[in-house]
Amino acid sequence: MLNLIVIAGMPGAGKSIISAAARDLGLPVYNMGDVIREETIRIFGRITPETMRETSRIVREKYGKTYVAIKTLERIKEKNGTVVIDGTRSLDEIEVFKKKGHVVILAIHASPKTRYKRLLKRGRPGDPSSWEDFVKRDMIELGFGLGNVIALADYMIVNESTIDYAYSEARKIIRSIMGCGNVQSKGQD
Repeated sequence: MLNLIVIAGMPGAGKSIISAAARDLGLPVYNMGDVIREETIRIFGRITPETMRETSRIVREKYGKTYVAIKTLERIKEKNGTVVIDGTRSLDEIEVFKKKGHVVILAIHASPKTRYKRLLKRGRPGDPSSWEDFVKRDMIELGFGLGNVIALADYMIVNESTIDYAYSEARKIIRSIMGCGNVQSKGQD
């Protein structure tokens, strides 16, 4: 049976920290944002905050609310064990994942001010460069239903502190989900 740890959080909350902790515990991680980035390049030939927002809207409108989840599942090679899916946006996507295996939702939260500062510093293609872009992106994410997923999470990390704190909390939670370390750890706890 496949166990899916599904990560949810607003942009800049720290989903990538959870992914890093999972990888360090030996788990495969699949990022749903990769599907949108690839579609954005295919449709627009470049990634900007506007093209990412538009692509998110287009693919869900054209192919349905679960398109990104379905495309992410197509990438998963494992048939048994535990995998991590980074970046779910809706309860509809969660339902798709439940058809594939047992789902545990791990959410991470940070305040808008904290997240905005992080996104400016990160500078990933598609990240907002102004407060207005940041708010637009948040409203789109919430419009997909992300707030509902976060509200119904099985586990929650509040990430207003250091990367080390969030990473440590993520490792503890993931190990707990897995039954106290059924996965070989690459690092120390």
